[in-house]
Amino acid sequence: MLRLLMDTDTAGDDVTSMLFALRWPEVSLEAVSVVAGNVYLDEAIANALVTVEKAGRPEVPVFRGAAKPLVRDLVTAHYVHGDDGMGGAHFPKAGGEVAPLYAANAIVETANRFAGELQIIAQAPLTNLAFALLEDPELPRKVERLWIMGGANNSLGNITPAAEFNFYVDPEAAHVVLQAGFNVTLVPWDVCLLDGVLLREELGPILDMGTELSEFYLQANKGAWEFMATHPHGPRIDGISHPDALTTAMAIDPKVITASGRFYVDVEHGGELTRGYSLVDISGATGLDPNCEVVLRANKARFTEMLLQVLSG
Repeated sequence: MLRLLMDTDTAGDDVTSMLFALRWPEVSLEAVSVVAGNVYLDEAIANALVTVEKAGRPEVPVFRGAAKPLVRDLVTAHYVHGDDGMGGAHFPKAGGEVAPLYAANAIVETANRFAGELQIIAQAPLTNLAFALLEDPELPRKVERLWIMGGANNSLGNITPAAEFNFYVDPEAAHVVLQAGFNVTLVPWDVCLLDGVLLREELGPILDMGTELSEFYLQANKGAWEFMATHPHGPRIDGISHPDALTTAMAIDPKVITASGRFYVDVEHGGELTRGYSLVDISGATGLDPNCEVVLRANKARFTEMLLQVLSG
């Protein structure tokens, strides 16, 4: 049994990633902690509650986390995911309610309850995890693995030329978490762009599927698809990107990772032009010991197969 906790700023592909964790056999999603990022906190919570309900798993607890980064004003991605983070669907309010614990406390409690076997999927700004470390500095030794979707490996970012969105929004939190001693696997944006984008023709089976989950997926990712294809600041690719779902697929099936390496990684949190830049020391120039397993390439065919399985129900 793979035990997961998912830390999310629920919008677009975060939803797809949650469906993997909620629907895949032999996976137990123990908790969902929510943070502001893609959208405002209350929107992200509402989207998480809708997702667990749509997946038929309303018993999975959803916890309220940080409404803003550690020291900065919040930057959102409504321009990508729509005004509700769900492609403008404005789904009816879910029947479930947010769980009582604060997200940082819930992360610590869950890690204590499943010490040595819990894996965390961090697919959002890392603010909640930074606060959890304040609650329990020993947290890294209790977590089996921390999967981080964030950064870019010596490549263009997706919000500035230097930075990927999650690290840009809260670079201080990313710096703290990467230096804390977790067993980290980092899935950077460049891998997601190379191996996690499904083009229109590859989405054909999903467009024709007609299940409740496939229709939910298409609606939740509608804004991101439009951004990818038509927005002046997008990549002008007619398809849907899956950075978060690709990360969760790797946690479920390590064969989705086809190449990786151990490198020292840190995040720029003092500069202006390079705010959120992820230094991935592939040459060993810093002389510092590696602190991350960095994914270099992924098996797109296997990921696509898994996505179709999840959405077909």
